[in-house]
Amino acid sequence: MEESVILLGLAIAFGLYMAWGIGANDVANAMATSVGSKALTVKHAIIIAAIFEFLGAFLAGGEVTSTIRKGIIDSSMITDANVLLFGMLASLLAAAVWLTVASKLGWPVSTTHSIVGAIVGFALVAVGMEAVQWDKLGMIASSWVVSPVLSGVLAFVLITSVQKLIFERKDAEKQARKYVPFYIFLTASIISLVTFTKGLKHVGLEVSGQEAFFYSMLIAALVSLVGAWYVRRQPKITGAALEDFHFANVESTFKVLMVVTACAMAFAHGSNDVANAIGPVAAVVSIINSGEIRQESAVSIYILLLGGVGIVVGLATYGKRVMATVGNKITELTPSRGFAATLAAATTVVVASGTGLPISTTHTLVGAVLGVGFARGISAINLGVIRSIFMSWVITLPAGAVLAVVFYYTLRAIFPS
Repeated sequence: MEESVILLGLAIAFGLYMAWGIGANDVANAMATSVGSKALTVKHAIIIAAIFEFLGAFLAGGEVTSTIRKGIIDSSMITDANVLLFGMLASLLAAAVWLTVASKLGWPVSTTHSIVGAIVGFALVAVGMEAVQWDKLGMIASSWVVSPVLSGVLAFVLITSVQKLIFERKDAEKQARKYVPFYIFLTASIISLVTFTKGLKHVGLEVSGQEAFFYSMLIAALVSLVGAWYVRRQPKITGAALEDFHFANVESTFKVLMVVTACAMAFAHGSNDVANAIGPVAAVVSIINSGEIRQESAVSIYILLLGGVGIVVGLATYGKRVMATVGNKITELTPSRGFAATLAAATTVVVASGTGLPISTTHTLVGAVLGVGFARGISAINLGVIRSIFMSWVITLPAGAVLAVVFYYTLRAIFPS
């Protein structure tokens, strides 16, 4: 009984640490375009994330979650429940430590890849190579190319349309007031689809494709009407500020769009990625309570609270470095460019959800920012930063695996039974 209490305490502590890492890296990455484009201050981004990431994680973060993320190993080959228990604990700690290192260096890495790499590492030493679903691992690795290319192309197309329809016209301000409500509709519809397809399924609400589309269009129409009203009431920038930057009023209009996007993306992200932290915790709690290995584990309210709180604290305390990398160091962002990057990333997530394409939220957002930069020419992109980011993506899987092996053997030595 005493050992069970200790293991439960470790699961909660490691899960909270993992959620903190997600906040420090993945959430910071998701909010970076809003901060980098100066549509939001860091303080406002943290407040928005605190509210909407927590709501997403708590309200739509999962009533049932897979015991082993992405089905990356065959749990039927694990006969001893303690092997999976200590494996999940080791994987949580390994992924969290790697996210801490990456966040310290300002690298935007995939939290999903971190936990997957860790699970593969413990499975290799505890069960054997045959326990790993290598085809699924290959699909995950392919997202290094699929995610950034898809979102990059979409971001390029979007920012080009903004340039053609608004910035290259003589009456740019008038055109902005005309087209921004349309872009708000597009953004709201895509983000609503993200929430319906990737969020509500976690709480057991079955929404068909047609229903999701209908509700998304309805929500988008309402949001765009409110946005159009707000855009027309925006105070005009005059004087020296307008002389310094001719398109100041146009970019100010896009700030409205960025606030909407930031709120919705935070909710969608919280509902989806909290599973990276709470999945293994739910598995450990299930094993401690039942002594059996299950493919799926019920998630208690307190575990969802754990994930939601950890994510928010991680962003607030350690998210600035990753926000700076994605928002400022890859290419210069304005509200219009930030909008194109965020919408392209969200669209890629929706398409991937419907088609089963392997994608990473982090890779998708970085690719979208790259696409926006390419629209201004290769000289607008910091290639040195891109090299560092790509290197961090490649080493995330093996880094998680190695750390998990070390922590697995350490835990087995501490708890020999």
